[in-house]
Amino acid sequence: MTYVATAKTAAPSPWRAWAFGTLVLAVSLVAARPADAQLRVDISGVGATQYPIATADFAGDAQGKAIAEIIRADLTRSGQFQLINATGANLNAESTIAYDEWRNKGADYLAYGSVTQSGGQYNISYRLVDSVRKTQLDGVAFAGTEKELRRMSHQIADRIYEKITGVRGVFSTRIAYVLQTGNNYELQIADADGQNPQVMLRSKQSIISPSWSPDGKRLAYVSFEDNKPVVYVQTLSSGQRVPIANFKGNNSAPAWSPNGQQLAIVLSRDGISQIYTINADGSGLRRVMRSPLIDTEPHYTPDGGSLVFTSDRGGSPHIYKVPVAGGDAQRITFNGSYNISPAISPDANNLVYVTRRDGAFRIAIQNMGSGSEQLLTAGPDDESPSFAPNGMQILYSSVQGGRSVLAVTSVDGRVRQTLSALNGKVREPTWGPFTN
Repeated sequence: MTYVATAKTAAPSPWRAWAFGTLVLAVSLVAARPADAQLRVDISGVGATQYPIATADFAGDAQGKAIAEIIRADLTRSGQFQLINATGANLNAESTIAYDEWRNKGADYLAYGSVTQSGGQYNISYRLVDSVRKTQLDGVAFAGTEKELRRMSHQIADRIYEKITGVRGVFSTRIAYVLQTGNNYELQIADADGQNPQVMLRSKQSIISPSWSPDGKRLAYVSFEDNKPVVYVQTLSSGQRVPIANFKGNNSAPAWSPNGQQLAIVLSRDGISQIYTINADGSGLRRVMRSPLIDTEPHYTPDGGSLVFTSDRGGSPHIYKVPVAGGDAQRITFNGSYNISPAISPDANNLVYVTRRDGAFRIAIQNMGSGSEQLLTAGPDDESPSFAPNGMQILYSSVQGGRSVLAVTSVDGRVRQTLSALNGKVREPTWGPFTN
């Protein structure tokens, strides 16, 4: 398939203390190895608009039922679809559809198809029809191995989502996060639904701040394997990794530029955390600006021209914006007294961040034009928000019922889902880009 030392995030969030382990052991690279812990999905909340759709089991092969179940699960998790029972439909890709019958069952849309298998190669033909307008909306064929069935199923769900909502689906994208079990740390990637996890890096030392390259082929992250934070870039297909920032002091908080040629990083080489840019090969280090106080957690705007970042230059941590070329920083959060961990939506219209209100750490979203803010989560300990590549959902880490989990909320806060690690603590999540 294609695909400061005591700070809680070791410089990315220096206002939240989190002790790291102190053992020094070698790191094990395990590219594309299945992880032991699977993730579980729970749903709460209902969207304002739901599209009624029936998805029939795909005919022709035993895998057809599993394909339909993945599609149904994807659509359900979006919160934007109401599933209509299609049990016993007995449809294949060439079936003549009784539109009125499905409309009377309450299904405005119907997805169905066929699966054939020969020599380990699976061929999937899928159709999507509008039972109200009595017309076919989509029809396409996919081919791949048994290992690729889940990916192809997600791609079908993406097409259904886009044909009906007009917004590109993210079911076939991936997420990255850090899983901690005892004193062991793993950098994992998984499908957007939390399934099919793979270990990219395993260490006895902390791993933090994973960041996807724009093409989805590399991850930058911070590893403490040398008893200090160092920024690495790792190619996912081969497992090859190189340190790109290993300067005196702390090296942390990598964030890719939209063109994938540079990263913004945070260095304490001059005694205090400051923001720099560096080429993806480790050359061309340049300081963005000078500040007497901590600047950290940089994140590029979608046009690549500016950085949003966290700073306590105003007396308490808030979000600021500065041109990548340097210049005066502009404060952009004014609600509350504590705002950190910024990320900009793909359309540049919204800013998401962690805010502290009444002692609880919550995820907030702010319109970049009007400055209006909405609190999306209730806390008490929500962290590391990351937009889906279509801007419709936000991935974050949370503590729920005393357990550390991954969670997702829609940008309007109406639909929430929880991805719970069966073993260990999941932290530092980031949603990967579109890759096709």
